[in-house]
Amino acid sequence: MSSLSNKYKCKIKTSILIAELASWICAISLMALVLMSSIRENNLRNWDSVVRGNQLSMSHRPCDEIYVVGEGETLHTISDKCGDPYIVERNPHIHDPDDVFPGLVIKIVPFNNNKSLR
Repeated sequence: MSSLSNKYKCKIKTSILIAELASWICAISLMALVLMSSIRENNLRNWDSVVRGNQLSMSHRPCDEIYVVGEGETLHTISDKCGDPYIVERNPHIHDPDDVFPGLVIKIVPFNNNKSLR
């Protein structure tokens, strides 16, 4: 009977070790996910500051084909800045030209590409 109880105790110890190992693996995996998420979010914030319309540095072209509306911009100011008078026609998702908000993505054909329209 004593050998049976030793065998049972060994199984219990093995089960406890497996449970502890599984909990450590879960904890490490969770920490890795949180770390990767924070790194990704930080990278997205850095990219967002490069793409915003008003916040572009002079080393970037002010009017790429995909333009993100910045704070305080209107379609008129963007049109003047980029030389594209056909913003509303090229962006059917803009139903009201007066309802432009920061973060809105619009298609711009920069002035250099407008030669075919003249």
